[in-house]
Order: sequence, then structure tokens, then C-alpha cells
Amino acid sequence: MTRKFLHLVLFLFISLTIFSCKSAPKTPSDSRGQPAGREQQQIAGSLAEEIRGLVETGYLSSLTQALELIRGRELGGTDFGRVMNGIIIVLIRLVYPDSPALLPVMDLPQTYSYANIIREAERGNYIHPADNSVDFFEYVLPFLAINDKTTPEILESSLADLKKAAELRPSSVLPHFFQGLLYERGKKYAEADAAYRQAHSISNECYPALANSARMKGLLGRKNEEAAIFSELSIQYPDSLLIKRMIAITYYENKDWSRAGPAVDEILQREPRDGEFLLMKASLLIEQGHFPQANAPLDTYASINANNRLYLFLRARVQAEGSRNNDSALNYLRSIIRTNPNDEEALIYAARLLMESQRPADQTEGREYLERLRQSSGSSVAVLSLSLRDAVQRESWQEAQGYLNRILASRRTVQDITDGYYIERGLRNNSRALSFARELYEKDTANNEYAGIYISALVDNGRRDEASRLIESRLSSSSSGTDKSRIYFLRSRIQSNEDAVLGDLRSSLFEDPRNLDAIIAMFEIYHQRREERRAVYYLRQGLAISPDNPRLKRYEKEYSALLGRN
Repeated sequence: MTRKFLHLVLFLFISLTIFSCKSAPKTPSDSRGQPAGREQQQIAGSLAEEIRGLVETGYLSSLTQALELIRGRELGGTDFGRVMNGIIIVLIRLVYPDSPALLPVMDLPQTYSYANIIREAERGNYIHPADNSVDFFEYVLPFLAINDKTTPEILESSLADLKKAAELRPSSVLPHFFQGLLYERGKKYAEADAAYRQAHSISNECYPALANSARMKGLLGRKNEEAAIFSELSIQYPDSLLIKRMIAITYYENKDWSRAGPAVDEILQREPRDGEFLLMKASLLIEQGHFPQANAPLDTYASINANNRLYLFLRARVQAEGSRNNDSALNYLRSIIRTNPNDEEALIYAARLLMESQRPADQTEGREYLERLRQSSGSSVAVLSLSLRDAVQRESWQEAQGYLNRILASRRTVQDITDGYYIERGLRNNSRALSFARELYEKDTANNEYAGIYISALVDNGRRDEASRLIESRLSSSSSGTDKSRIYFLRSRIQSNEDAVLGDLRSSLFEDPRNLDAIIAMFEIYHQRREERRAVYYLRQGLAISPDNPRLKRYEKEYSALLGRN
């Protein structure tokens, strides 16, 4: 009886022991992905909690301390050590990318839920936390899945999960830092700034949060605050590549080319094949008009990803603006459009090049692109500007005025004011044209182009004495042949006899043989005199320069026989 009783007790003890190791219901420890069963016996609970607690803070010193504990206690071979190492690796790479910490090789175990979250995140899959979960990492780690293709619904879920994570661990910088990244992605810069500042207030070790806060201030127009923060950070972290990168990006985004160039060069000296900065280097060279020099970074980038959208667009700009090879530029732009038929920037650039072409087929294709843009982005200022250019080219002034009025409702650039002058002049609204011309001239009285427009408007309004004084002043101070050509042409418009007009027009063409206004004026004089040979000479020159000019096209048929176009 006693022996049977002892066997029964031993059986029950063994059964309970086995059951507790393999089938125990989830405890808070298990539900948080911590080691259970045999591994929990191997790792002291307090040590596991210490490591986990260090990692949850997201402080750089705590993350590196956790690495040292795992390494020093030889936990790298356990599932717990492997998963904690994995979490530390992804956090340091994301939050502190320039940290000199020696990271182990990523070796995620198969059994941990955290490992599954990280693996799925690499595929872009967001793993939602379990219902009623109190696991900090289940709310934070899914953020790793966020990318450019993430849906608005997932972004909203991620924001809610991060807020929950902040409640679970108020002393962690991670929820606030990641919230900042989410807000920034949604262009909510004020909210992003607040989130980044909150992360930095929890721990000033999180200097990337302060750097991001500075960028947000810049995007909000608070440039002085942005500059002050970056100045401080560059002193505190002189060797930080992350800070140097952000400063370079800030200079670039602010179009401060004189500072952006050296800052970008410093990054490329350290990382010659950094794709982002190779494209940035090419772009800032293009913006400064250094087109041949832009080829070097673009050639290097081509070996990285020759199908990159920005790479193709920059190649197009170099070809069109630097080499005047629109056909080559259009090949690059069409590659972009084939991949994304609704790429607004590429469509606008391609449409403009095509509509400027002398080939009717190109012009037709360009207007097809423009019509596509009107249907998809008709209210875009860029599309309105392109529509305005097209209307001005066709001298459809009333249509152009409608586009300009819509543009002026949101901006008033020098180009818009110039367009306003030409449109009102085309509509014979001389007083309104003079108003635009005066506004343009007063912006920069030293600019000869603006002065020429103002003089022309004065002449159109019968204010010849004022125009004459400006003309003589400009003639005596101008050294450029193009500027003198423009002024001689303007003076021809206030001369009282035809011989004086012809004299000024000849002087205009001597200074610039391609001055279209002077050529057309010479043609019209000889046309009125019925001196066909001389008229045809100037008509042919004008059509060679501007074959689609509406004023010249009106006479092309009349002179077709003499032009040899029968």
C-alpha cells in the first residue's frame, strides 16, 4: 500500500513537472516573448528582465549595455539572447545608424513571436498586437514594416499602437521617435517636431530625435532655430555621420548650394557609393547649371540602379538643359512615364520639350500629355503654368489670361509678372500691361530685360519722352550685344520717320542677328513697301528661328512660291 502510494505521488509530481514545462498557460512573462520552460531555468529571471528593460528604453547606452550582458553571460546561443540581439540590431540601425557599437550577426530564432514580427516587417507586413496584449515590443516592433507602400489604415494603426507602447513604457524614447517618423511621413511637421522633442526630453542620448526636430523646424519655416540646433549638434557630435548627413540634406533642401556642395562631398568621401548623396550631388550641380560635372555622380549611380526614377529624371535634365539634346532627354522621360503613366513631374517636363519641338508629331504628343495632366491634375500650379505656356505660344491671349488669374491666386513670381505683361499686351490692355511692366522693373531696375519690357510698355501707352530717356540711359551703359540689340529695337519704335526706324533695326540686328522682333519689323516694312525680295529674306530668317510664330505663319502661304514651298 505504501509502495503504491509512493509510486502514485512520484507519477503525479513528474506529470505536473512536465505539464508546467510544456503546456503552462501564458503568463505575463511568456506573453512578452520571454524564455519559458527549460530556457527559463537556464537564465535567471532577473537577468532576462534586466536585459529586456535595457532594450525597451531605446537609449543607446542601454542598448549597448544589453549587448554586453548577452555577450558577457554567453547568452548569444540561447533563443532569448538571439532574439534580444536581433531587436537591438534593428533598433540601433534605425535610430542610431552611425553608432560605432560592434553589432553581432543577425541570427533570429524560429520560435519567438518577436522574430516573426521582424521577419514579416522585412517583407512589409505589419503584424498587429494580440488582443489585450501588454507586451511593449508587440506594439513597437511592427513599426519596422512601415514603408512607402504602407496603406493609410496601417499607418493609423501603427500610430495607435505606438501611443499604447508609450503608455506601457513611459521612459522609452522609441514610441515617440517612431511617432515622429510617422507624422513626418504624413507631412504633419508640427506633430512630428513635438514627438521628436518628447523623445529627446526623455533621454538626451537620443540625439537623432533632436536632429529630426531641427529638420522639422526648417520645414515649418523656422530656419534660425533649425540652424542653431544643428550648430550645437555639430559641436557635440563632431564625428557623427548622421548629423553630417542631416546638415547636408538641410542645406540641399534649403537650396543653399554653396554650403550643400562641400557638405555632400564630405559624405561621399566617406561613402563614395551612397546612392542618395550621389543623386543629391548631381542634382545640386544641375541646379547651378554645371551640367557636364553632373555626369560623374550620375555615371557612378548608374552602376547602382539605372532604373531609379530620380536618376532618369536628372539624366533627362542634363540632356535637355546641358546638351540641348531633347530627343535623348525624352527617351529618359518616357522610361519614367512607362513605369508610372501619372508621374506629373515627368509628364510636365516631357510635354514642355515636345511642345517646343519644331516637329508637328512632337507637338501633338506634347499636347496629348498636357491634356492627360489637365484631367488628372488640372488645378496644379505646374500644370496651369504649362497650359499658360501653350496658350501664349499660340497667342491665345484670352485663354492664357484665365490660366494666369488662377496662378496669381496662389503665387506671384517674376515669371508670372512677365507673363502678365505679355498677355495684357496681347489683349491690347496697355494700361494693365504697363502695371505689370512697372512692377517687374521696380523689382530690379538694373535688369536690362525688365527695363526693356518697361520701355516697351511706356511706348505702347504713348509715354515716348519717358521711354526715350530710359533708352538713351541704357544704350550708354549697356555692353552686351543682346541688350543693345533689344534697346535699338525699342528705339526704332519711337522714331518719327521710316529711315530712322530702319537704321535702328539694322543696328539691332548688327548687335544680335537673331533678334526676332527686329527681323519681323524689317519684314513688315518691306512687305508694306511690296519689296518682295527683301521681305522674303527677312521672312525666311524669321521662320528659321521660329517656324511656328503666328505672326510669320500668316504670311507664309502668301510668300510660299518665293520661299520655294509650292
